[in-house]
Amino acid sequence: MTDSNPAHSPAPPRSAPVSLRDFQQLIEQMYGPKDVARGIDGTYMWFAEEVGELAAALRSGTQAERAAEFADVLAWLTTMANVAGIDLSDAVSAKYGGGCPGCEKLVCTCDDAEKP
Repeated sequence: MTDSNPAHSPAPPRSAPVSLRDFQQLIEQMYGPKDVARGIDGTYMWFAEEVGELAAALRSGTQAERAAEFADVLAWLTTMANVAGIDLSDAVSAKYGGGCPGCEKLVCTCDDAEKP
């Protein structure tokens, strides 16, 4: 007999590619109720801590430590999007799907002093 409860489903293989939408759904499935209970302010604090850990890893960490910290930052950013009700795939497509938001070109031609 197989267990059809999604909470008991085996995790996907670590090497399997994950789309942004799939990742957002995975984070929601794993942590949704805890994230909502923590709220956006508490979640932002965890996100900020992870950004600090990423900065330290970029300065002096190994490639594996950097990769892990990038994953943590993405996970907490995704958590904030979930709590705020933002679909990241839609948001990224709307803002960057047509090219640079500043010059609207696929390869940015904005002046380096500008924030595109």
